[in-house]
Amino acid sequence: MNTTDSGYYVVIFSSTLRSAQLDEDSEYARTARRMAELAAQQPGFLSVESVRQGLQGITVSCWQDLAAIARWRQHPEHQAAIERGRQHWYEDYHLRICRVEKAYRGPARDTAVPGDTQQDGRG
Repeated sequence: MNTTDSGYYVVIFSSTLRSAQLDEDSEYARTARRMAELAAQQPGFLSVESVRQGLQGITVSCWQDLAAIARWRQHPEHQAAIERGRQHWYEDYHLRICRVEKAYRGPARDTAVPGDTQQDGRG
């Protein structure tokens, strides 16, 4: 299964950090990289995408089913990271779990698409 199929689940984690003083070598950044690496090793994991701009961030992970998400949530190292985040890193966060009914993937905008009127600014 890939993420252009349907019938999988996404976990959307949006957050606001308490401090912008978190560089690539910070404990937060190291932990975030470790969680992505560890999640990828879990049964039922499909993919993860993450972006951060200033204090705001969003991570979207894709999972085969709700059981896989539950197992990941209970992983001891993930549990420790969750607690560290609550205590030290996050001002606020929001977690959503959604089932994907349809998924599409298209070409990059700079790729010519026949009949695409937005390409030349008229659409």
